[in-house]
Amino acid sequence: MRHVILDRDGVLNRERADGGPPHCWAEWQWLPGSRSAVVMLSRAGVRLSVVTNQSGIGRGTLAPAAMNCMHAHMAEDIHGDGGLIDRVLVCPHAPDVGCSCRKPLPGLLLQAVRASGIPPETTIAVGDDLRDIEAARAANLTAVLVRTGKGRTTEGRLETGTVAVFDDLHAVVVALLANTPKGVIAAP
Repeated sequence: MRHVILDRDGVLNRERADGGPPHCWAEWQWLPGSRSAVVMLSRAGVRLSVVTNQSGIGRGTLAPAAMNCMHAHMAEDIHGDGGLIDRVLVCPHAPDVGCSCRKPLPGLLLQAVRASGIPPETTIAVGDDLRDIEAARAANLTAVLVRTGKGRTTEGRLETGTVAVFDDLHAVVVALLANTPKGVIAAP
């Protein structure tokens, strides 16, 4: 595996108590182990993309400047630890707009693959929501589910054995870095 596409909310950071995404850096909380996992991947030479639906922008409840500030701080934290997030791609549209970038459609993931220059067969997508898994499948990428965020609920909605499932992003990274040179990931 040479490229990993990460969902943001529920994979990298906690959602707010009301179940929504953070609206400013002060509300941001890294999930345990996620920050170090990103750095481990980056130091191993893996290209990293973050893709996220942020319909609050389209609904007027999240200012684009606040989101950009969160992403700048997120990247700064990773860089300060010796890692690099190559890109952050956002769908800012409300669900009823009918765009092609909102997950479960594959638009953001396909954009990340194109921008990375890494072939899809050496790219995996990690998410916590059924729409993340569906977007990965629609983009012909290997999908991996984490049990953080909405992951435990999502796991119960998936047919057993159809997707590799891990407790959190750190467990995914340990498996990826210990796996075959091709970077194929198998269910634990």
